[in-house]
Amino acid sequence: MRVLFAGTPQAAVPSLLALLASPHEVVAVVTRPDAAAGRGRNSRALVPSPVAAAAEAAGVPVFRHSSARSPEFADLVAGLGVDVAAVVAYGALIPQRVLDLPPHGWVNLHFSLLPAWRGAAPVQAAIRAGDEITGASTFRLEAGLDTGPVYGLVTETIRPTDTTGELLDRLAHSGAALLAATIDGMADGTVHPVPQPTDGVSHAAKVSPADVRIDWNRPAAAIDRLIRSATPEPGAWTESSWGRIGLGPVSVLAEHDGQAVPDLGPGELAVEKRRVLVGTAGNPVALGTVTAPGRKPMPATEWARGTRPEPGTVLG
Repeated sequence: MRVLFAGTPQAAVPSLLALLASPHEVVAVVTRPDAAAGRGRNSRALVPSPVAAAAEAAGVPVFRHSSARSPEFADLVAGLGVDVAAVVAYGALIPQRVLDLPPHGWVNLHFSLLPAWRGAAPVQAAIRAGDEITGASTFRLEAGLDTGPVYGLVTETIRPTDTTGELLDRLAHSGAALLAATIDGMADGTVHPVPQPTDGVSHAAKVSPADVRIDWNRPAAAIDRLIRSATPEPGAWTESSWGRIGLGPVSVLAEHDGQAVPDLGPGELAVEKRRVLVGTAGNPVALGTVTAPGRKPMPATEWARGTRPEPGTVLG
């Protein structure tokens, strides 16, 4: 089949590569416009999206559109004469008139087991909620938010220390194989979409920095999940005497770990020789990496040696 691929971030690249290696013809790629490279850099220093870079390296024509609602976008899709469009984290809503153009419609790879965690941040939501199992789904796009009928699913265990970056990387690769198999099945008529169940629907809105401010009055396990869900982006943070500091994944202390578990109030810091502890609503957590204002991430013990927190210092 002739395929149009729409995607933008690194998580979409394995799917593009899987389709390029398949019997199908990827005739073009649609992606978001080039963006500034990194924080604090000159806004004129633009770089292509990961999908654009991969497509250009493979010699596939690339079209950059910030919106799919323009007449030009519809004309592009119509003019390509594709049989199906595959979309993975493109970053723009596709209007119905464009969804109707390919004979086989638009197939979306979504990183959850639909109908769970419909929306922009399914991987973050699954980790934050403490889910043990997640996965990826291929489904036919329609006007509703991730409501279309499902072609196929693949499951993935969420490991106790998974960050969003780590889990998304695994899902991007297993999901790529699922997407390619889905289009194979559409081509030979062996795969047909099944309506999503009405039970088990949940939503995962886009995560903002305000959503990942740490509340030290919460249980340690909830704080651990929040931080892992925000790693690497947008990054969990807390207020402090030194300004806003970012925190990488933490370790939850337990009585059976063989080390003393001090009694600390929520947010209270305790600096030891080999670890930096912070109190929560339950047992303390040991900090991993700390990102001070204007600095690069560093081990918590190194940060503490430089800042020398006073006994009784409280974060938050």
